[in-house]
Amino acid sequence: MDPARLVRDHLSKEPPPPGPLVLIGAGKASARMAAGAEDAVPRLRRKNAVVVTAAGCEVPLRDTRTVIGGHPVPDARSVSAATVLTQTLAAAPPEAFVLALISGGASSLLAQPHPPLTLDEKMAINRLLLACGADIAELNTVRKHLSVVKGGGLLRMVRGRGVRTLILSDVVGDDPSTIGSGPTVADPTTFADARAVLRKYDLVSQVPPTALALIEAGARGEAEETIKPTDPLAARATATVIGDNRMACRAAAACAARLGYEPVVDEAPLTGDTTEAAQRWAGRLARLPRGGRWCAIAGGETTVVVKGIGRGGRNQEFALVAALELAATPIALLSAGTDGIDGPTDAAGAWADGQTVQRARELGLDPRRALADNDSYPFFDRLGDLLRIGPTGTNVMDLKIAVGVGSGF
Repeated sequence: MDPARLVRDHLSKEPPPPGPLVLIGAGKASARMAAGAEDAVPRLRRKNAVVVTAAGCEVPLRDTRTVIGGHPVPDARSVSAATVLTQTLAAAPPEAFVLALISGGASSLLAQPHPPLTLDEKMAINRLLLACGADIAELNTVRKHLSVVKGGGLLRMVRGRGVRTLILSDVVGDDPSTIGSGPTVADPTTFADARAVLRKYDLVSQVPPTALALIEAGARGEAEETIKPTDPLAARATATVIGDNRMACRAAAACAARLGYEPVVDEAPLTGDTTEAAQRWAGRLARLPRGGRWCAIAGGETTVVVKGIGRGGRNQEFALVAALELAATPIALLSAGTDGIDGPTDAAGAWADGQTVQRARELGLDPRRALADNDSYPFFDRLGDLLRIGPTGTNVMDLKIAVGVGSGF
């Protein structure tokens, strides 16, 4: 899925806004999205155009400045990036129209902690939320209420200008207010919702006291809420999702058909606990016809509760669970992130088949121990079954692709 083409095609169907234009963007796909905008809107000026992306996701841009932020945990680069982006908005002519390009990863890449919260405290909260098994909507509900720029925060800085946001979705349900924590989109969640997330995952005693005090104050109505859909600042802002996981699944299915396979696409996204989701999907695969020329495809995003001290990501863990479930069957699969990044590793995901468990044991590897320790990365690395493709510059959640080995794979 090419973000540049998606943006270019979308903008070519709409009349360009009058007057000067400001382009801002944040996310792992924002640089490629900006390339499409440059093709479609030739009047961009470099002083009025900036995108924030992750290291490795840069592409050459003619009229747009690229700034690198921290990912998957915000760092000092994320704060600097947010400063550059907000200064670009502040310096733009008052009559300028704002084109915003948002994709997954923006939550980490842009950081401007809500005072008196510090960056170190916000980083600690991010780590807790990433490890506890919270889904992306819950994670971003908390993030939005600890940030100046998220949850529609940039709309305060736009000061009533028209805003058109084009979005590449990396969340189930494609909710614009959740994707990238919705910096240019009104937020229906509240401080009370953020507090509920902390309570659900038993994090109240673990988050920094400053953050907890802010959330509690907000829940009492003593701190300013995020921008709500009824806020006048949201009146001139529109948001359109131009690419999502379903589109990626359809493209995979079309490719499978061209190769002579019968696509079997799961309509419902895979969500929830990674182990449970992998077990369910492996069970469905086992019921498909043996020897049939099929290609099963599923998308979505699962969560991992980190209990061990190993290294891996949700896709590698998914593949490891599936390998145990499909041991000695004629089925092979790939679980990978479309962004080319799975957790804090250099792999997009991993391959597994009916022989993975046997091959691992011949090497002295214990798949169940690796799973218990959340240590799927070295497990698949020893087997040579990691998929390493580097950052792709796009991000529409994860793909699972499986075939019957006996069908000519």
